[in-house]
Amino acid sequence: MSSTQSLVALIKGELKSQGISYAELAQALDLSESSVKRMLAPGGEMPLSRVDEICRVLKLEFAELASRLAAQAPTQRELSLEQEKAVVADPKLLLVAICCLSLWALEDVLARYRLSEADAVAALVKLDRLGVIELRPNNRYKLKVAKTLRWRPQGPVMTFFRERVMADFFAGGFDGEGELLTLVHGEFGAGHARELAERLQRAADDFARQHLLDQKLPSAEKRPYSVVIGLRSWVFEAFRDLERPGLGQRKGEIGGARGPGRVGG
Repeated sequence: MSSTQSLVALIKGELKSQGISYAELAQALDLSESSVKRMLAPGGEMPLSRVDEICRVLKLEFAELASRLAAQAPTQRELSLEQEKAVVADPKLLLVAICCLSLWALEDVLARYRLSEADAVAALVKLDRLGVIELRPNNRYKLKVAKTLRWRPQGPVMTFFRERVMADFFAGGFDGEGELLTLVHGEFGAGHARELAERLQRAADDFARQHLLDQKLPSAEKRPYSVVIGLRSWVFEAFRDLERPGLGQRKGEIGGARGPGRVGG
């Protein structure tokens, strides 16, 4: 089920639980009942403005609806070492895997990248066999992993990122609209570091949730963004060389970097 279909299912379930008929909803929205039925039917179009209006009728905050939608998402947050090795071994498979994590339809992938339909479908089939997606009729799919998938820290994908992607990502100016790069250093207790790591993970979850909510926006109104969040007990190598003997293990800094930057895929 796509994120849009999941949202519609949530709305229909809430209408039923509150005893609100399609006719009553249509009246509240100043629409015909047939228009409401088309909007809530499989494949129907529901503008984001309508979602806001329906939330007001249901007396629900939009954020609460979004939270319920996110709660239905898959919870597997990490692939096995074998799965990662298979995904990163083939650039086309890695590309399609990233597109799936971004919930792109096959048509979107083919429109953006120079892939043949046969190659793209073959990648979907392999991702299904690997357990990353559940392939459905007409080359639709359902993610079997969380959109906020955590790549293994020293695994094949993060190694690929460090060797092939990181320099390209951080080469940007991070000065475009909606872009940010910040680096902060400090010292605090390990317990506070764990709390901060949890808050940063929630920020990543918020990023993924907003992506789901913006799926219905026209392509012309969207731009691709990526977020890299890092939190590590660490001292810059050049500074370590200046430390007094015996202090290296005691002194440590927590360095955090969070930067959403525009990427091409």
